[in-house]
Amino acid sequence: MPVPEIVAVCEDASLLGVPFYLMSRLDGVVVTDTIPSHLSPAEQRRATGEVVVDTLVALHSIDVTGAELASLGFPEGYLRRQVDRFHGLWEVNTTRSLPAVERIGDWLGRNLPTSQAASVVHGDYRMGNLMFAPQAPARVLAILDWEMATLGDPLADLGYLTATYSEAGSPATPLELTRVTRSPGYLTRRQLAERYESRTGLDLTPLPWYQTLALWKAAIFCEAIYTRWQRGERPHDRTFGPSLETGVPRLLEQAGRYAGLTATTRR
Repeated sequence: MPVPEIVAVCEDASLLGVPFYLMSRLDGVVVTDTIPSHLSPAEQRRATGEVVVDTLVALHSIDVTGAELASLGFPEGYLRRQVDRFHGLWEVNTTRSLPAVERIGDWLGRNLPTSQAASVVHGDYRMGNLMFAPQAPARVLAILDWEMATLGDPLADLGYLTATYSEAGSPATPLELTRVTRSPGYLTRRQLAERYESRTGLDLTPLPWYQTLALWKAAIFCEAIYTRWQRGERPHDRTFGPSLETGVPRLLEQAGRYAGLTATTRR
């Protein structure tokens, strides 16, 4: 897999205040607000989306039954644990009432799909967490930000990727972190999913459930950021924190649309 090599690990929190690790340096680019010139031609825009999917497929195809990887997590019951854990996080991270959180959480719990496979789950798989080679053709050098990785249901990663992917004509949310894919030439969410389906053979009928889960979880952890900002714990944050007053309800509205829950999510 394309991942940076871990050079050293330090568990002594007295040095930086937290344990940390050092990884190898890679010469590449991360795509967010601008399109690198070598990835700008139409064929490279399409190839960029294709390699995002193909890298995820490769990650999900890794055998997780071996001794080292098997210790990363417990695939059985992964989806139920996700719903229950984030259900419990809402009340301790909010100071306001947004009834959609409970309503969507209840829907997720009542419509839990059966996992079709067990795999490494990155937990934050999106284009902005990939480093691309500095020259064409589009090629992923490294998957970054592994802090939420575990073992679980691979469609959780696909649901997050497609639900947070910027697409022309779609409503903006606080998780629109790679806006360039709204531009012509990039794959659509549907095309991303179809490519993944054709390469894995997994049934994507329940994908809307996973997309709902992704945005519902995102609303809950964004609410924690908003509450910290309200308490003055993010004194230098003049944009993202304040934007979550309306941004969190927008995430919930989009989650409700994936779930087919059309009633208003705001109060």
